[in-house]
Amino acid sequence: TMLRKGITESFGAAIHALSSNQLTDGVIHRSKRMMLDALGVGLLGTRTTVFNKALKYSQVQETAHIRSSVWGRSDLTLPPHYAAFVNGIAVHSMDFDDTWHPATHPSGAVLPALLALAETMPSRPTGLDLLLAFNVGIEVQGRLMRFSREAYNIPERFHPPSVVGVMGSAAASAKLLGLSPAQCRHALAIAASSAGAPLANAATQTKPLHIGNAARRGLEAAQLAQIGLEGNQAMLDMCSGFGVYYKDYSPSVMAHSSSGVFKWILEEQDVAFKRIPAHLAMHWVVEASLAARRNLQNKEGSVDVSRISRVTLHVPPSKYINCPFPDSEHQARHSFQFNASSALLDNKVTVASYHPAQINRSALKELLSKVEVQTPEDNRPSFDHMYCQVEIETTLGLSYTARCNTFYGHWRKPLSQEDLVDKFQANASSVLSTEGVEGLIHVVGNIERITDCSDLYSFLRRTSRCAEQELYDYARSAAS
Repeated sequence: TMLRKGITESFGAAIHALSSNQLTDGVIHRSKRMMLDALGVGLLGTRTTVFNKALKYSQVQETAHIRSSVWGRSDLTLPPHYAAFVNGIAVHSMDFDDTWHPATHPSGAVLPALLALAETMPSRPTGLDLLLAFNVGIEVQGRLMRFSREAYNIPERFHPPSVVGVMGSAAASAKLLGLSPAQCRHALAIAASSAGAPLANAATQTKPLHIGNAARRGLEAAQLAQIGLEGNQAMLDMCSGFGVYYKDYSPSVMAHSSSGVFKWILEEQDVAFKRIPAHLAMHWVVEASLAARRNLQNKEGSVDVSRISRVTLHVPPSKYINCPFPDSEHQARHSFQFNASSALLDNKVTVASYHPAQINRSALKELLSKVEVQTPEDNRPSFDHMYCQVEIETTLGLSYTARCNTFYGHWRKPLSQEDLVDKFQANASSVLSTEGVEGLIHVVGNIERITDCSDLYSFLRRTSRCAEQELYDYARSAAS
C-alpha cells in the first residue's frame, strides 16, 4: 500500500507543481494541434442527433425552473438531479442506511431520485405510483446481483451501490416516467455507462457520493432515454456490457406475468436495518464486544479497561474494514478495532461515538493498541454467513469470550416495527419539527392509499426552530 500511496502522492504533487516554463516547443506544437482539432470536430458535432438530444435535455433542466426539495431544509430547492444527488449523499453520509443480500445499500440509490422526480412531474404521481416504482428499483438491483456468486460476498473491488444502485435508480425513474419497454432498455444502457466506483474510496468522504451519484445518474439516464437517447439494447446480456463488473457473470431473464403472479426478491430476502451508523460488519463486533464485557462485569463486579491486556477479534477477512488506528469518522465507521474498543470502553455505541472528540480519547487509543484481529477460515466474508467472536484477556490472566452469529437488525433477526420507528424518530427529530416527524410516519405508513404526495415533500422540509438556528449559526461561522 505504501508503494501505491507514493504513486498517488506523486501525481498530486506534480499536478500542483508543473509550470508553464516547463512546456517544450514540441509539446506546445502538438498540444495546439490537438486543441484546434478538438474544437473543430466539436463544432461539427453540434449538428448531430446525439448532441441535440443532450442539449434538449440540458435546456429543459436549465429553463424549466423545476425544483425539488432538499430534505431537512425549509427554504432550499434544487434542480431534480442535484436534489437526488445531495439527498442520496445524506442517506449514506453516516453509513446508517439499509443493507441487502447480496451486498448493497438498496434504498438510498432509489428513493432520493424518485422523490426528486415525482415532485416535479405535472401528472402528480400517487403514493402507490411511488411505491411501485421504488419496488421496481429495488427488484432490479436484486436481480442484477444474483447474476454473480461474487456479489454474495463482502465487496473487494468496487462499491456495489455504484454499480447496481445506478441501475435501480434508472429502472425506478423509468417506471415513474411511464417509459416504453424500449426506452426502459435504453435507460439501463445509459445508466450502465455511469456505473462503478472503486472500493478504495470506502472509509472516506467520497463513499457517500457513490449513493448520490447512483441516484442522480440513474434519474438522468431515464430522462435521457425519455427524449430518445439510445444505448446498447442488450446491455445486460453481454459480458462486455453489465458483465464487466463480475468475473462470473451469468445473467437470466426477468419474467413478468400479466396475470399478476410475480415473485419479488424482497418477499424472500429482507434487508438489514442498522442500529449504529457504521459498516454492517461492525454490528456483529459491537454485539459480541458488549456481551463479552457483560461476562467480565458479572464475574468481576466492575469493568476497568486499564486491566484489559488483550482483545482478540475473530472476524471475516476484509481489508477495507480492518483499520487499526482510525483518524476520521469515516475510518472509524469501517474499523473492527474501533467499534470493539468503543463498545468495551463505553458499554454502548451510538451516533455520538464517531465524533472526533470521542475518536481521539487517550483511553480509546490505549485500548486500540491492545486489539488483535484474527480471520479464522470458517468465518466467511459474507453478510449471510459471517460471525464475530471477541475474547477479552485481563492482566490477572482471566479471559472472557462472547460470540455474535446474528445481530439484532439483521434479516434473520429483524428490527421490530417499534424499534424501526424509534430509530426514525431519533434521526428525523434532529432536523424536523414534531409535526414533520409525525407527518412522515403517517404518510409513509399509508403511502399506498395517498393520492397526493405533496404532504410528503412539505413534511421533509418542516424543520424545527432549533435546527434552523443551528443552520444559521453554521452559515455565520463559515462566513467568518
